[in-house]
Amino acid sequence: MNSVAVPILAVLGPAVASAVEIEVAERLGAMAAEAGWVVLTGGGSGVMEAASRGAVEAGGMTVGILPTAGPTENYPNPWVQIAVFTGAGSARNAFNVLSATLCVAVGGGPGTLSEIALALKNGKDVWCWRSWSIEPPPRTFPKLPRVFDDPDLLYGALEDRLS
Repeated sequence: MNSVAVPILAVLGPAVASAVEIEVAERLGAMAAEAGWVVLTGGGSGVMEAASRGAVEAGGMTVGILPTAGPTENYPNPWVQIAVFTGAGSARNAFNVLSATLCVAVGGGPGTLSEIALALKNGKDVWCWRSWSIEPPPRTFPKLPRVFDDPDLLYGALEDRLS
């Protein structure tokens, strides 16, 4: 079986995010929740917290795949409803993307890049807004990230995908 009972949107991005990244992540979380999707993040601050907040405020469910073995000062953020403590550090990025139906990166640093790479390696759909632009080597890959510059185009694409 190639599908899950409830689709999952993984919102990937930095713990330290700009105001516009926060705004976009929050809206993505709300849109997913309104469409009945679960919102999954790394459970920290920044983009992760914003996406979770958007989902909860829209009546949705959130999951945080956490790098720590238990609660800490930084994990989970207050909007995570289901906390999965892995004790795996950055290796938890694999759990994030492997659990997702669709991955959307909003901004991001090296951790986000690792999630994008892991998702692509595993054939997941990856969308990027103001995140990493990835140019493949000169051979064909089955999936590449879909890159958005305009948040309204991202929202429109997500609306289509969520329905």
